[in-house]
Amino acid sequence: MPLISPLDASHDNEVAELARFFNETLGFCPNSVLTMQRRPAIARAFIALNKAVMDNQGRVTAEQKRLIAYLTSANTGCNYCQAHTMLAAQRYGASQQRMENIWLFRDSDLFSPAEKAAFEFALAASSVPNAVTEQVSSSMKAHWTDDDIVEILGVVSLFGYLNRWNDSMGTTLEEGALAAGEAYLGGSDWSVGKHK
Repeated sequence: MPLISPLDASHDNEVAELARFFNETLGFCPNSVLTMQRRPAIARAFIALNKAVMDNQGRVTAEQKRLIAYLTSANTGCNYCQAHTMLAAQRYGASQQRMENIWLFRDSDLFSPAEKAAFEFALAASSVPNAVTEQVSSSMKAHWTDDDIVEILGVVSLFGYLNRWNDSMGTTLEEGALAAGEAYLGGSDWSVGKHK
């Protein structure tokens, strides 16, 4: 049971209009946003940040951003966000093979050297304490522009916020996200956990 129950999607007209963005990314408005709208300014600011971070301005693709978000969420242990990011990765073109082998990225030909650097960076940046070393930074600089690195860290940071929000709230997983979690993460140690 969630700490705070989400409000109906029609609770705040401005939030509802902005939240239509999630219909493309997930197919529904997430319960996390519906809970944030208890303070509409938080929901509006979050949606604006989400749109800005997930907008593709450089070489980082929408699919790569969702895989980075997944690694960040798995690293912090947020089962809610793991399901959401796998659903979004699939919607943005990630193959079943890439999703199934994401944790084998270091040794897999499915991922480019640039992706491997980004994934290592995501794991290091989402660790507590932060584990971004000179080696991790150098690898990023070798494969990505400064602007791309800002986009990648934006994804890690956005999902750091979401991981804490959803784990602390015990946000209930929506039907679509639950199905994605079971389909794409069922063979791992993933579970619904507190997000029932």
